[in-house]
Amino acid sequence: MSDAHAVNALDEALFYAGDDAEVDPGGRLVADEPSKITGAIAVGQTRLLVTAAVFALAFLVVAARLIDVSVFDGAEESRLLVANAAVLPHDGARGDILDRNGALLATTLPSASLFADATLVPDADQAIASLMTVLPDLDVEHAEEVLATDRRFVWLYRNLTPSQQFEVNRLGIPGLGFEEEDQRFYPAGPLAAHIVGFTDVDGNGLAGIERTYDDMLGDETATVGVSIDLRLQSLVRDELSAAIEQFSAIGGVGLIMNANTSELLAMVSMPDFDPYAPGGPEDESMFNRATLGAYEMGSTFKIFNTAIALDSGTVTLRDGFGASQPIRIGRFTINDFHGQNRWLTVPEIFQYSSNIGSARMAMAMGTDTQREYMGRLGMLTTPPIELGEVTAPLVPGRWNDVETMTISFGHGIAVSPIQLAAGVASVVNGGIYRPPSLAPGGSGEERRIFSEQTSDSMRRLMNLVVEGGTGRNANAEGYLVGGKTGTAEKPAGRRYSDDALISSFIAAFPIHSPEYVIFVMLDEPHGTAETYGYATGGWVAAPTVRRVIERMAPMVGLAPFDPTDPAIVDALALTDDVLDRGVVPAEPQ
Repeated sequence: MSDAHAVNALDEALFYAGDDAEVDPGGRLVADEPSKITGAIAVGQTRLLVTAAVFALAFLVVAARLIDVSVFDGAEESRLLVANAAVLPHDGARGDILDRNGALLATTLPSASLFADATLVPDADQAIASLMTVLPDLDVEHAEEVLATDRRFVWLYRNLTPSQQFEVNRLGIPGLGFEEEDQRFYPAGPLAAHIVGFTDVDGNGLAGIERTYDDMLGDETATVGVSIDLRLQSLVRDELSAAIEQFSAIGGVGLIMNANTSELLAMVSMPDFDPYAPGGPEDESMFNRATLGAYEMGSTFKIFNTAIALDSGTVTLRDGFGASQPIRIGRFTINDFHGQNRWLTVPEIFQYSSNIGSARMAMAMGTDTQREYMGRLGMLTTPPIELGEVTAPLVPGRWNDVETMTISFGHGIAVSPIQLAAGVASVVNGGIYRPPSLAPGGSGEERRIFSEQTSDSMRRLMNLVVEGGTGRNANAEGYLVGGKTGTAEKPAGRRYSDDALISSFIAAFPIHSPEYVIFVMLDEPHGTAETYGYATGGWVAAPTVRRVIERMAPMVGLAPFDPTDPAIVDALALTDDVLDRGVVPAEPQ
């Protein structure tokens, strides 16, 4: 043993043996009780082993944590953040919006927003570059601007997801922090965007139901329910999207309305938008064609024209008008698209969609009668629906003979799709008008417009259109559809454009006892080889209505009907006693 080792061993032995230990001239420890020396050495060894074990365990814990973070990427922590985000209590949350079945359309959850103390960020450029790896849509220009200041609090990114918060925190950038805020979530995304609307970053309602019920939704305990059925909304959007793509239209509208309450079960306007990132005022996707658009609806207005003529006693179903020659009035000429070039009865005028016959019928009833009924049908005033995005109709400044005739076939007056649908509902439901509504159960307002007899006659005529008229492509087998086509040229300055059409179809089913009104409109569709180049309502909108009915009927619990059932035949046939209803027939004109 070397001298150094000997000294160290002696010192250690003396330490454990105590101050009274003796050392001989050779440097060896002398003791009266050798067992004391042995015990002291054993204690020292034990303490060294315990200390070494503690240090080893500490290093193992640190190593395991490093492996977890670097290899497994903190997956467990991320999962915990996601789970906790959904259940953390949070004061001041905004109330929920639900569809008629309780499906969530809008809710509020707590989220983290990223801020910075600009004075503590050591390298702004490096910090921004690192943040971009986690937040690729970070507003770099804004971040550079605020981090160049000496402000102690600046926002960098609002409403992070839990995983984004976790990844930003892992970057370890000095001077950054998180503030808990409320974030509005829209589980249906664009599907109901025009109805639900959206809020700003501070939770203030800016559009749709969010805006209409902003004060109510500010109470976190409040819940706003709407009449929309999310299943039907999805169905209509699917079919409308397919039709827009097939016919290269610039947009469209699809509606399902309860015929007896006028509550909207589906209301789709396309293009639509992402409520998380809505566009600006000039963005076409923000325009709700169903409520903000005012359109000349074409021949769908013949439903009103015929119902008014019957209800006012102007005509009966036995009457008719000459439709062999165009009508010329001033600089205007009224023609038929596919003229029959003969005398037409009232049912034939409706079935073949004769503009000439409809105009003559309107002149027989007179301007005052037409205008009075249009007012009672809600066609002359802004509809009182529960949205801020709603338009007033465009009505004639002067209402003379020309306007009376053109309004009879849907030109010269422009209304929104929801106005048209509510008006048609009143025609088929027994004659009761109820305003269009997004409230479950409807608005509760009602007024009688037509007699039950008039409504019964109109249901028979609308069935005739689908069975053998311009609406044959809407015939959903077994579901007894009635309806009317509509094709209108869009105004272009002081004239109408031949190449820009509003093509639509409005239907009611089951037509012998209507429960639903369906409306589909395509904006500027183009014909295809399958439609022989036609882009009219009967070719582009009626098939879409048929597919909607075929898909929705099982959802709402409607089984197919037997069209040969005597009760159904009796409810729809144009029998002699039906044709003979009403006043004495007018003299042929």
